[in-house]
Amino acid sequence: MRKTIAMVAALGVLAALTACSANGSSQGCDNPIVSGDASSVVTATGTFGSKPTVDFPTPITTKTTQKSTLIEGKGAPLQAGQPILFEATLLNGADGALIDKTGYNGTKNLLTLGQPELPALSHGLECSQSGSRVAIASSVKQGAATGGTSADGGAGSVVFVADIVTAFPARADGAPQVPQNGMPAVVLAPNGAPGITIPNETAPTALKIDVLQAGSGAKVAEGDTVVVKYTGVTWHDSTVFDSSWKKGQAALFQLKPGTVISGFQKGLVGQKVGSQVLLVVPPKDGYGAAGSGLVPANATLVFVVDILGIAR
Repeated sequence: MRKTIAMVAALGVLAALTACSANGSSQGCDNPIVSGDASSVVTATGTFGSKPTVDFPTPITTKTTQKSTLIEGKGAPLQAGQPILFEATLLNGADGALIDKTGYNGTKNLLTLGQPELPALSHGLECSQSGSRVAIASSVKQGAATGGTSADGGAGSVVFVADIVTAFPARADGAPQVPQNGMPAVVLAPNGAPGITIPNETAPTALKIDVLQAGSGAKVAEGDTVVVKYTGVTWHDSTVFDSSWKKGQAALFQLKPGTVISGFQKGLVGQKVGSQVLLVVPPKDGYGAAGSGLVPANATLVFVVDILGIAR
């Protein structure tokens, strides 16, 4: 459990949170996690986005996950699949002792709502809103990462106090464009996940960029850290070598030399938030003769990337 919040930041490579009503609905958003005796006794003082001073009568005991609003934000209720940047403190429900916390120093902590690794936090923040602070009380099992170990000192329950700093869409929402001839075909699942079909042609030797959906948001600049969902396949056999969609989470990438392959950087810089971009990356702009993981040597790569936001 001690590594729970730190793990969320690693998964990134991190709109008034109104408490749900008794039936788990907030502004048309359905969530079975509602306020209860455990979450309602939690208080937290301090500026939003900064480490709070948390207090509650101990011990807190609950076998379910509960949530209560401490600071209300603004905007539409957040849905499963939406990435958020957040700060959070995790406490032992037995004695209020600190278990873990994020840095509260501008470090980008990314969490995709509904992902299984942190069920209490990722499901508990659904139907909340950006700019909110929420208290979540849960059992240790529901609060832990899947497959993780507990270092809570034997507490039956844990308490999260989480600030939703920024929220992003679950998928690209730009205007559909006419695809370029000769490029891989892309079809989307109902949730927005792409399926990619490679044409029966020789792979191009130069970087190819095709905007499938043209967003209207801010333009991505070199050095920006972007929030994306993506799938990557190899041209020669259509093998999926990486996919944030399959992992159930978004990703953070800083677009500068040495942090991502050059084809990924060149393909996204200059694009607008909300766009979906198809990239065909030749070996010289990818992993070259060395390859990487499931990517063989001298492989041409195909990416479909949803640009969801810029983490500034």
